[in-house]
Amino acid sequence: MYLRRLRRWVERCALSLVVLVLIAWGLDRLYPLADVPAVSTLVLAEDGTPLRAFPGEDGQWRYPIQLDQVAPQYIDLLLAYEDRWFYYHPGVNPIALVRALWQNAYTGKVVSGGSTLTMQVARLLHPHERTYSGKLQQILRALQIEWHFSKQDILRQYLNLAPFGGILSGVQAASYHYFGKPANRLSDAEAALLAVLPQRPSHLRPDRHPARAKAARNKVLQRMADLQIWRADRVNDALWEPLNITTQGTPIVAPIVSRRLYQACPECEVIHSTIDYELQLTLEGLTEQFRHQLSDQQSLAIVVMNNRDGAIKGYVGSADFWSQSRSGQVDMVRAVRSPGSTLKPFLYGMAIDDGLIHAQSMLIDAPRRRSEYRPRNFTDQFNGPISVTQALQRSLNVPAVQLLEFFGSGRFLSRLQNAGLSAYGPGAIQPNISMILGGVGVRLEDMLSLYSGLAREGVAIYPRLTQEEPRAERYLMSPGAAWITWDILAQHPYRRLQDKTQQGWNLAWKTGTSYGYREAWALGVSPEWTIGVWVGRPDGSPSPGRHGRIAAAPLLFRVHAALRQSHERLPQPQSVSEQLICWPLGTHARRGENQMGNCVVQRLALLLNDVAPRTLQEVPEVSLEGLLKMIWIDPESGLRAEPTCFQGKAVLQPRSVALWPVALAPWLPSAWRNQSRLPTLHPDCQQLVGEQVPIRITSWADGAIIRVPQPDEPFSLDLIAEGGSGYRDWYVNGGYIGRSEHSLSFEVIESGMYQISVIDQQGSADQLTIRVNL
Repeated sequence: MYLRRLRRWVERCALSLVVLVLIAWGLDRLYPLADVPAVSTLVLAEDGTPLRAFPGEDGQWRYPIQLDQVAPQYIDLLLAYEDRWFYYHPGVNPIALVRALWQNAYTGKVVSGGSTLTMQVARLLHPHERTYSGKLQQILRALQIEWHFSKQDILRQYLNLAPFGGILSGVQAASYHYFGKPANRLSDAEAALLAVLPQRPSHLRPDRHPARAKAARNKVLQRMADLQIWRADRVNDALWEPLNITTQGTPIVAPIVSRRLYQACPECEVIHSTIDYELQLTLEGLTEQFRHQLSDQQSLAIVVMNNRDGAIKGYVGSADFWSQSRSGQVDMVRAVRSPGSTLKPFLYGMAIDDGLIHAQSMLIDAPRRRSEYRPRNFTDQFNGPISVTQALQRSLNVPAVQLLEFFGSGRFLSRLQNAGLSAYGPGAIQPNISMILGGVGVRLEDMLSLYSGLAREGVAIYPRLTQEEPRAERYLMSPGAAWITWDILAQHPYRRLQDKTQQGWNLAWKTGTSYGYREAWALGVSPEWTIGVWVGRPDGSPSPGRHGRIAAAPLLFRVHAALRQSHERLPQPQSVSEQLICWPLGTHARRGENQMGNCVVQRLALLLNDVAPRTLQEVPEVSLEGLLKMIWIDPESGLRAEPTCFQGKAVLQPRSVALWPVALAPWLPSAWRNQSRLPTLHPDCQQLVGEQVPIRITSWADGAIIRVPQPDEPFSLDLIAEGGSGYRDWYVNGGYIGRSEHSLSFEVIESGMYQISVIDQQGSADQLTIRVNL
């Protein structure tokens, strides 16, 4: 009988338990737990320091945090003060509840709620009124939470949800806001304050009520001594610690790049960037100093990239994030702008790679009389014969256009795009030679990638902003061509820091200015770093007089000086050698064609794979063989002759003569000019005078309109002619104005049409008409 009753009792208990479980399961399905509120998206620097936070949907600043990211003493203080039996109760502590009921009944008011940490999480997820029915709801929700989550998960939720005053939620946000440090670096006293603050966050806010906050903090610390969890001396040390509150607010470092990363992953809780926190602060400090030199409408951008892995270590997207006049929230790192002359180094490097030129090849910096496209240099002056090194260092326009005509505009753009450049605008759709002077649109971060290739053996690496991004590398040019280009830019005579410091100079750099002074660029690459600087107006309007060398280069040098790096130069590849070459042909000095007086100028050149190509002509259509002319000499008189006019009189001797491109004649010493280098023609061969190159006026194009705003003195019109033979007689509107060997100046005193004519000693003539508007 007894066993039968016991069995029935057990069965009834089991059935009741099953019914309770089913009821609980049903209620859990009918009344599911609320979703945990989204945490703020936190963008971190490389070392874990917050750069910027973006609040969750409820507008709370809630930085995500895990248990191992909190100082251990904070957990000890929290559990000792709030819930000593946290790891042992099922979400509700009956003893604490009874004690709270007794205290409330005895005092006649709510003194204690008897809430466990689990119950506090339940209240944060499901807010309720402070009534007995609300308390019952809180208890049921606490049991439901314990059913679904482990103790570690519940504790983590509390650390992320606990209120700390205002719109601060979670211990990590509170730690940064009140103490300016992460929660894993809290002192004992700071941890004690944050342990008690969620009880009455508005009443105990340390930035508003420091006395109350300190008293509450000390109460928590004293509890640790009373419970003998901490030694008395440790508690006393914490009690003596002053209440130091920083109230830094939410972090706002690198705001533009942080926003960019957040927009790329708005659902991310934590974004680990590659930004170096200390370097970023340095760049922002330099920006604040430098922007005072700009107008209120100008902005700037700075990017610093590590060449080893492409990690962006510093990113300033504008001069002032909060400035409306500067359009401070526009990211100029990604804005499409004209690159000015900053693409020139890659043209020279690729041309060296293809064997078109070497570092001391002679280019033509003279008026372009054989082409419809006639750009001028920045200084409006011409230099005549110029080396590749000088042309690139001085960023001359005319030689770069000459070189691009030989290389090919479409081919050049394709090579750049294959290396990772994204080009925009009409110049990218139909490439033409204007692209080398800024005729396409580019972005600063793409230019950074290209320049990195000069220090990475010709392999460009694309910038990375997060530690998870894979490396993206693209071939740019050969290691030897990249090193020669880098060395030319690193030897720039305008700025050599070793002249002013004890440190070596290992920065190859290039400036650029777009048409109409719309943007100023400065890009630099050292063995370890690639730096990009842009200065201009975000709306694209001009900034007269603000070109790259004065507006952007000084900031580039300051950034370079602030970087931690060695000062060793890039090692020279084995494919690069230094050898003597000769002008005008441009080939090795040891070659036979450079003997017999043909080596007019000797230069020491960096060569790639021992290749020294011949000097390019003015335009691709002219045969390269035109620079080395075969002539015949009468051995008796030493005069030049031709077999056709000297038959049967003597045996003529052949001789090769190296000639200069005709366009360079006005800039050559008289002894170097082709007329002086060719022996006098024998009287019996005077009919050959027709072989002379026809004379051409090159200083102005036919139909040109010259506008001179309000001249203070008569305007001087420079008249230059190339080709021809002997002296030149000049005429303006039919009137004789003088004779010259190559050029003449003519004063214009009134506006009008001017017909200009020139006749050389052999009767060859040229004529054009221009308009002058004074």
